[in-house]
Amino acid sequence: MPQAPDVASRRAESGFGLVTVVGTGLIGASVGLALRAAGVPVALEDPSPTAVTLAADLGAGRLARPDDRPDVVVVAAPPDVTARVVGDALRRHPGATVTDVASVKRAVEAEVVAAADDPARYVGSHPMAGRERSGAIAARSDLFAGRPWVVVAHEASDPGRVAQVERLAALTGAAVARMASAEHDAAVAAVSHVPQVAASLVAARLRDLPADSVALAGQGLRDVTRIAASDPALWTQILVGNASAVRTVLADLAADLGEVVAALADVGDDPDAPAPGARRVLASAIAHGNAGHARIPGKHGAGPTTYGTVTVLMPDRPGHLALLFDHVGAAGVNVEDVRIEHEVGRAVGVVEIAVLPAAVDPLRAALRAQGWTVRD
Repeated sequence: MPQAPDVASRRAESGFGLVTVVGTGLIGASVGLALRAAGVPVALEDPSPTAVTLAADLGAGRLARPDDRPDVVVVAAPPDVTARVVGDALRRHPGATVTDVASVKRAVEAEVVAAADDPARYVGSHPMAGRERSGAIAARSDLFAGRPWVVVAHEASDPGRVAQVERLAALTGAAVARMASAEHDAAVAAVSHVPQVAASLVAARLRDLPADSVALAGQGLRDVTRIAASDPALWTQILVGNASAVRTVLADLAADLGEVVAALADVGDDPDAPAPGARRVLASAIAHGNAGHARIPGKHGAGPTTYGTVTVLMPDRPGHLALLFDHVGAAGVNVEDVRIEHEVGRAVGVVEIAVLPAAVDPLRAALRAQGWTVRD
């Protein structure tokens, strides 16, 4: 069947022929959807016939054929088998560039380079994107939009192949960066892997807490534990694959935590106890957290931005959230972020709208004029 003109032209502009995606879970299917949206033809492979057929049904690509000759193969397999699947792809597709999207790079790179006949065609990569949900059914064509996609070339990587992987990542809407494997693994240990461990450990404290106590949970707990719902099997593979770097960050975290525990022990049950140095330790822990938080990139990956918050009480009924956003838009204010929680025992939502600091007071006034209850 002839291609529609817009799809054909986008394919020509992309510079890619066929891309084969091996592994059709959340990331693999999202890669397929994103590339298809950019006009790139995609073939899909997966050991599970159900998984690959579902991904194809969702529009992530067509089923792979034995005579396929892909330009690029994207391996989206579990971390503990990634190197083996990459090696298989290099053997089966001798003309293709092969990349993978595993969240650990040094171990995969070492195994591939040691075993492959032509390691120059292998270029590791890692899109820093995901969801708490898994599988192709959770895939999105915009999953990588604005998110970092790290390209991890090794010493033997062909420069042309590296550039090809960078172009592919850019086609998904990702912000392309380049790192060496050791640098990448140290970075993700701090910004991804240890946060997962911390969230899981905090959430685990809730297992035996009385239900009445858990009911007091607010947005702070939800923020800290949001990623604690992640897949234990996958995260075991990730943590084992990046054990050295994760252990280093956790050891530093444990030392800081130990200082906080010691300071609280010095105070004991008497908040008026002198406990020399204890308050300094506690204040420093919070202040250092402030400094670290301020370094997290802001909207669209721009530099850190401090937003103001407008807090609105909203009836928990259909249509009110849309009405609130309509009134925010009518006030000429752009929403930078939003989060919603519910007051215990009341059919009321608490909506926290993040806006630029200069817009806080005008937005509060505009919403009050529309009849909303706005907290100072």
